[in-house]
Amino acid sequence: MRLVALFFVALLALATAAGTGAAGTAPERSSAVAQLERLVLVELNSVRRTNGLSPLRASAPLSAAAQNHSRAMGRFGFFAHESRDGSPFHERVRQFYGPKNGHWSVGENLLWATAGIAAKKAVELWMQSPGHRENILTPRWREIGLAAVSVAGAPGVFGGRDVVIVTTDFGVR
Repeated sequence: MRLVALFFVALLALATAAGTGAAGTAPERSSAVAQLERLVLVELNSVRRTNGLSPLRASAPLSAAAQNHSRAMGRFGFFAHESRDGSPFHERVRQFYGPKNGHWSVGENLLWATAGIAAKKAVELWMQSPGHRENILTPRWREIGLAAVSVAGAPGVFGGRDVVIVTTDFGVR
């Protein structure tokens, strides 16, 4: 089994003030973050087609893994591929998207920004990062899970800002 471990990129858009929400507010699902998820998939598949690669299909199990991780990061104020307990991302993803017939491979891209990040900008930022670019352009990926959450007054590394956290989990099995 070959796993792709990537460095993460964090985007912090310049803001004139810190977020005004209560610290530790639970991550929210809204029509805006659902739209961001849909548009990120469109942008990722556009980049893949431009590079002669097959488009990615949405995967419910990978989306559940991504949602779980985005929510945990927002709730507990950390930003990392490792889970809150320190375990590697592939162990977390395996709980949702385990191997079939003994073969599977997964990769992950993360991003956080102040509210209002556009899908096109998110994908552009990932494409500027060698590890994230590699993940997007990996030919073997067939499926993707996407999760964006909005967190008012996010704690920890987010410094009380209102943020959007995006997790993309790539996979093949």
